[in-house]
Amino acid sequence: MQHESNQEFSTRVTPATATTPAIFETQPERTDLPLVVMPYVVPGMIAPFKQWFPMLQDVARLRMYEDYTLDPDEFMQRAADADAIMDISQHISNTMLEQLATHVKGIAFGGTGVASYIDIDRAHELGVRVCNTVHYGDHAVAEYAIAMMFELARRVGELDQQMRNNNWAGLDGMELYGKNLAIIGLGGIGKLVARMANGIGMHVYAWKSPTSKQDYAALNITPVEDMEQLVAQADVVSIHMPLLDSTRGIIPKQVIDAMRPGTLFINTARAQVIEPGALKARLLKGDIPAALDVYDQEPLPADSPLFNVPGLVLTPHVAWRSDGAYRELTKQVVEDIVSFYQGKPMNVMA
Repeated sequence: MQHESNQEFSTRVTPATATTPAIFETQPERTDLPLVVMPYVVPGMIAPFKQWFPMLQDVARLRMYEDYTLDPDEFMQRAADADAIMDISQHISNTMLEQLATHVKGIAFGGTGVASYIDIDRAHELGVRVCNTVHYGDHAVAEYAIAMMFELARRVGELDQQMRNNNWAGLDGMELYGKNLAIIGLGGIGKLVARMANGIGMHVYAWKSPTSKQDYAALNITPVEDMEQLVAQADVVSIHMPLLDSTRGIIPKQVIDAMRPGTLFINTARAQVIEPGALKARLLKGDIPAALDVYDQEPLPADSPLFNVPGLVLTPHVAWRSDGAYRELTKQVVEDIVSFYQGKPMNVMA
């Protein structure tokens, strides 16, 4: 069926009810086009996504459900007639993937760490193309890591609660100026954290750094080849390692144990880059203040012992969630879909 490409880009909105979310559709009359379904969306992404949807004109129809409940059964029901999916933070099990593969041929994932959410090898075996998004949130995550560093050092949240409880006692803090920061993983995010830490006046050390001496000098970073030695001399340790087959469990228990008591520990990367159980065991000792945005199991179970660790700051994997990151992420997700239907490679993982 031929269709005039200069026709107005049409949309349709089905209002929310007491039991169903609002549904936003593009080109709903174009039944000749494949259907792309976004079963869930982070509320803050709705407006940015709509900005980019005209790129789908004459390429694909879209159906976006405007809620964010991340229920696997609901996800599968909403994706039942999809040819492709835009996945915003839904963990897709192999059982789900195998069922989806009977009709879904492409998945555009709204994030960098897609390997934590989808079995890439299994998707490849099933003939499902998986795309991610890259470098969309480098500044957002770097700023969040620095914010966590300040929170651990100055305990602003705890002081706020003291004030609300009519307690003027206050708390002593740790000055970051002149302290040693150890960065594990010096990609786009790690480099930004290094620059910010330099601005604070910290001494920055890193493992897995750029290979040239010019890069080290430009970033004012001292490279340390031995990870255990790196953390042993640190006052603050921040993880910025992507999750790949080569990095899974790359930080062993002996490195976690090498941190001195009182070392501030921050992870806004992926929990799985640390040897299973190593960080939990150290945190339960209660001798290192830590801030975590990522976990082995997400959402973090309500009975997790981490909730009972004094001084531990926990946030629900939100370091990437900012206005700037939303703009770039949503654009890339839509571009991934367009490239998929045009037979072009973009951010292809499988």
